[in-house]
This record gives sequence, C-alpha cells and structure tokens, in this order.
Amino acid sequence: MKKIFILLSLPFALILTNCNSSTQGKTNTTNSSVTALTTETFKTNVFNYQENLTWKYEGKLPAIIDFYATWCGPCKKISPLLEDLAVKYKGKIIVYKVDVDAEPQLAQSMGVSSMPTLLFIPVTGQPQQSIGLVPNETLEKMIHEILLVQ
Repeated sequence: MKKIFILLSLPFALILTNCNSSTQGKTNTTNSSVTALTTETFKTNVFNYQENLTWKYEGKLPAIIDFYATWCGPCKKISPLLEDLAVKYKGKIIVYKVDVDAEPQLAQSMGVSSMPTLLFIPVTGQPQQSIGLVPNETLEKMIHEILLVQ
C-alpha cells in the first residue's frame, strides 16, 4: 500500500516541481513564501557579482538564500523549514532559493559546492554560509544572531 501511494504521489510531485521551476524569480503562486532566483534576478535583488568587486547587498530586508538541488535529500528536508520561517518572519526577512543545476554559474560564483548551502545576508555586513541540513532551532538562532531579526 505504501509503495502504491508513493508511485501515485510521484507524478503529482513532479508536476508541482515543474510548476515551481517556471516562476522565473517570482513568488510561486501555490502559496509559497520562498522566491526562486535566476542569475538575473539574483544580480538585481541580492548582489551583482559581475559589476561589484566587493560585497554590496541590493536588498532592503535581511535574506536567506537556499542553494539547493532537486535530487538532494537534505535539500528536500530543509525546504519546508524555510517555507515556515518565510511565513513566520514575513516582512522581516526574505527567503530565496536557487536551483544549482539550473544556475550553475551563479552557484559557482557564490562559492557553493555542497547542498544545501544557506547564505544568511544581513542588511549591512558580510553574508555567512551554512552548509548541510540544519535543524529548525539552529535556523532560528541564525536569523536572530546573523540577520539581527527578533
């Protein structure tokens, strides 16, 4: 029974994934609070690494960027945690995601080589990376300590 459920769920999950990948930097219309970024929207909303030699954040709110791959197990586990945090801290932080397979040059430019990689970006100061699956309590602690959001 469990195998049948999984087999029946797989096409539905693939449809949702395909719908999600076509957002082109906009918030997913299926009630997602996380915004997908392309290289172009990254340069506009976060950091134009081709024009600036030093870090210059383009956003107005602190941000978390999830560099993920669709085939990555830990990425799939952290995704709902980030969705929940995006809702909880709405108006205080922005949560973005970047598919490293769709945007390999962007991932390479940001020094991402392992998934998931989270980039915590305060409004002022330098961003900080977290690599691997991180528990929700640690994510909240990082939001408070790195992004200075209460």
